[in-house]
Amino acid sequence: MTTDFQNARESLGARLRELRAEAGLEGKDVAARLGWQTSKVSRLQNGKQTPTRDDLTAWARAIERPDVEAELHGLLAGLDMKQRHRSWRRQLAGGHRGRQEIAVRQTEATQRIRGLEVSRVPGLFQTPQYARAIFDANAEFRGITPTTDAAVEARMRRQEALYDPDKVFRFLVCEAALYHRSCAVDVMAEQLDRLYNLVGQRRIELGIIPFGAQLRRTVPHAFWIYDRRLVIVETISEELWLTGADDIELYERAWDWLAESAEYDATARRLIGRARASLDLS
Repeated sequence: MTTDFQNARESLGARLRELRAEAGLEGKDVAARLGWQTSKVSRLQNGKQTPTRDDLTAWARAIERPDVEAELHGLLAGLDMKQRHRSWRRQLAGGHRGRQEIAVRQTEATQRIRGLEVSRVPGLFQTPQYARAIFDANAEFRGITPTTDAAVEARMRRQEALYDPDKVFRFLVCEAALYHRSCAVDVMAEQLDRLYNLVGQRRIELGIIPFGAQLRRTVPHAFWIYDRRLVIVETISEELWLTGADDIELYERAWDWLAESAEYDATARRLIGRARASLDLS
């Protein structure tokens, strides 16, 4: 749970406590009026439990303050935004390893992962040296302490899921990602060789969106869809964790439309091979 989220939840709890005290009530009085356990009242007031909209409506009525219902709902909406928006500054404060361990757990809990990458190779398909270059560059960009060895180890451990017979991976990669290079040329060559060999493997569908493809929708940004329960979107400053049905449906439609313009199998190999041949290894 992020610090931003917890701070916001504690602030909401403090407001509930303040409103109760203004009404001249004890926590046990609110619990009795609502038919709740006193422990629930305590958890809500101390920011240990996230209230629902119904909880907040009931609270406003219990303290005979229906006028604060909208205010409490607004605070809850802000709380939800804190949970959806996860700043990189906080997530990477101790380096990359912690976030990579989260990725391992998310992958373990998912049967079907769909993803779109615009300018880099998906983490699940990266070689150790390519991943190392990505982590080192990001640590320098963000001015954080590198934990590259541990982060690479976690990323490689995550890739064990590719061999799980119960999982399916469907990825779209823009052709630009085959040429954008944040690593040494020999590392890029090795990475493209790995991609080439992944095309056509069981349970892995890898589509390349060519430079000249006609698109029903332009490519917006990278995103990953975990089953039908979670979409993760990366920006420069934060990650968005989207769990709403409308959000998931929208990203599924974006993925489906872009998949129509991708090339697969032999043509995908040809595009990867062309990028590999363009490297100057002399």
